[in-house]
Amino acid sequence: MQVTETLSQGLKREFKVVLPAQDLVARVDGQLADLKNKARINGFRPGKVPVSHLKRLYGRSIMIDVVQDAVNEANRKIVEENDLRLATQPKFDFTGDQEEIVKALEARSDFAFTVALEVLPKFEVGTFEGLEVERLVVDVSDEEVAEVLQRLADQNRTYADKEAADAVAEKGDKVVLDFVGKIGEEAFEGGSGTDIDLVLGSGSFIPGFEDQVAGMKKGDSKTISVTFPDNYASAKLAGQAATFDVTVKGIAAPGDVTLDDEFAKNFGMDDLGKLKDSLRGNIEKDYSAASRMRWKRSLLDALDKKYAFDLPEALVAQEYEQIWSRAEAERQQAGRSFEDEGTTEEAAKADYRKIAERRVRLGLVVAEIGEKADVKVSDEEVTQALIQRMRNFPGQEKAVWEFYRKNPDAMAEIRAPLYEEKVIDHIMGLAKVTDKKVTKDELMQAPIDPEDAAAGAG
Repeated sequence: MQVTETLSQGLKREFKVVLPAQDLVARVDGQLADLKNKARINGFRPGKVPVSHLKRLYGRSIMIDVVQDAVNEANRKIVEENDLRLATQPKFDFTGDQEEIVKALEARSDFAFTVALEVLPKFEVGTFEGLEVERLVVDVSDEEVAEVLQRLADQNRTYADKEAADAVAEKGDKVVLDFVGKIGEEAFEGGSGTDIDLVLGSGSFIPGFEDQVAGMKKGDSKTISVTFPDNYASAKLAGQAATFDVTVKGIAAPGDVTLDDEFAKNFGMDDLGKLKDSLRGNIEKDYSAASRMRWKRSLLDALDKKYAFDLPEALVAQEYEQIWSRAEAERQQAGRSFEDEGTTEEAAKADYRKIAERRVRLGLVVAEIGEKADVKVSDEEVTQALIQRMRNFPGQEKAVWEFYRKNPDAMAEIRAPLYEEKVIDHIMGLAKVTDKKVTKDELMQAPIDPEDAAAGAG
């Protein structure tokens, strides 16, 4: 086997491999000799089948196996002897036209091919002295706990029908509606509903809708005029004036809810105090998660500035395709165009390319830091994460379990974020962290997209 490096440019490597015909013949003959002692063919005693006969029967298939083994051997040799860390799987190009390949497979000529690959960049992790991260902290007030408790009460409130013929819908009442939404004279998709429950004052519908339903009686019909918000999810409806032909089919008044120990027992708590403590804990977890997302983004920004090195084009291309496909699907689902988003397709692609490069760079950095720090994710942790994912598919748990257990790549997708979070925590333990007290609004304003904050480490 002759291996010659023909390209070494940046992270790209290319090698030419030649498998001499005599070597291939020797390997084939060796397998035929071994097969002779095992073959059971009608008309021949065991071990007495002529090699020439075996060659006619199995020579071509054995040669194909020999070539495949030699290709794999060449790949291992290239990686090991050159101490390469591959970014992606190598690409093989079997040189020559069809006739030359046939000659090689028949051992009438040497078998030649090229191996093209990209390697991972080499860089020093260094220390994290001087790395500063600000962690936002919000204290949970009694008022916030009371607000959540009240929402919990509202969600579990009972309603009694208003039977009086002159009863009108008021704020706090639950009404049952039929409605048809129109832009001009045309009904628009998703704008119609039948027997829809709406609590007036809940803010569930478009601004102005609930206020105009108030004052209507059971059996009343009315045309309501509203304007969709400029930031409405559907670009086709955002900012549009619309009308809704509404019919009230029922009105129910809210019942009283007493916030006491008996109420708390409905949620498995011993008393109201325990329920409040539980709600406070949940709010603290939400704030902690939002804070983590922010300081994680800050930390990743710092790492992004700290490291600069060439990136494997194949990894960037893979990441870009995933980002672009997801963005296109979301854009089409929302009915938005590039013009609606104040950009062009070319500019959007350039932005997504930068995001892809950032993710690949940070993924490599996080992976290198984790390797140096010997960060591990246990099988038990992966299993627990898989169980959590299974819960998102009620009734299909067994199928989900089997799918992941039989697909190593899918299991790797579960392990990767666990590994990333462990490495992030490791870095935070080395960085200078400063806590800053902020309000709830300050913490929650302009929330970070988890996808944008992700390092993408595997």
